[in-house]
Amino acid sequence: MGERCPKCGMPKDLCVCEVLEKEGATKIRIYTTKKKFRKLVTIVEGIDATQLDQTAKNLKQKLACGGTAKEGVIILQGDHKRKVPELLKGMGYPPESIEVS
Repeated sequence: MGERCPKCGMPKDLCVCEVLEKEGATKIRIYTTKKKFRKLVTIVEGIDATQLDQTAKNLKQKLACGGTAKEGVIILQGDHKRKVPELLKGMGYPPESIEVS
């Protein structure tokens, strides 16, 4: 027997818990702001707390930038608001829940 999902009890290869969590996400808001020394940072809000660290890690790797995930917000160094929506769609987040301002 293979491993089982702790949430639903289904085998790991049949489990859809992660996909359902991403689909049930609230509005994901992406915007840029200036921080210290007039440096631009990209802010991503609305990601579920359980997925926050993994999503931040994937975004930082794919964008080749630094950043952090804390207090329910992902902060990426640099202006990436045009690239982040496509990457989130590729990670399984529904396009209609992603809002760029």
